Amino acid sequence: MKSTPTLIGIAGGSGSGKTMLATAIHKRLGEQQSVLMACDWYYKDLSHLSPGDRAAVNFDHPDSLDIDLFTRQIHQLKAGDAVKRPIYDFATHTRKPDSRVLHPTSIVLIEGILLFAIESVRSLLDLRIFVDTPADIRFIRRLGRDIKERGRTVDSAIQQYLTTTRPMHYAFVEPSQVFADVVVSGEENVESLTARVIECLETLANPSSNTNVR
Repeated sequence: MKSTPTLIGIAGGSGSGKTMLATAIHKRLGEQQSVLMACDWYYKDLSHLSPGDRAAVNFDHPDSLDIDLFTRQIHQLKAGDAVKRPIYDFATHTRKPDSRVLHPTSIVLIEGILLFAIESVRSLLDLRIFVDTPADIRFIRRLGRDIKERGRTVDSAIQQYLTTTRPMHYAFVEPSQVFADVVVSGEENVESLTARVIECLETLANPSSNTNVR
């Protein structure tokens, strides 16, 4: 009989540190016990649009995501089945033809800015953690990431932040914080925060424990 994985959702604004936290937890638990899943992998394929039209898409709105596929694959992992997750090219805004296999484990870590804003995803999570980080720190982190990892120019990264990222944060991401079971600071040392989250996971496995991540 397949055991049901525990689904942990980690959300927060772009540059909040949610990916760093999710990755640290995954590394601490190990690949035999955990698998990491990112909302960013599920952006819709825009290969049918011109490069200019692709760049004009609002990637911080829920409509930019293939929510049906995202939700379906979460259901499959929770049922104990492996999935072939898409590979997204952020430089071209297109989905690559190949895929990667995700195998179900006892802990499934799912991270993304819009995670708690999507009801079909939010309702599947066993624990919801929101990483709250000041706007100036989020912007600086995002700017560096977009230039180094996603092939963006400084001007394009700033323009996207001002026209879509910032307004969509206040429209969707920030309000979704109310659905969090736990709110943590993105300025906290990631190692100590990871240790506290691990303790919280142990509490889920052993409800008689009084450990709390707060």
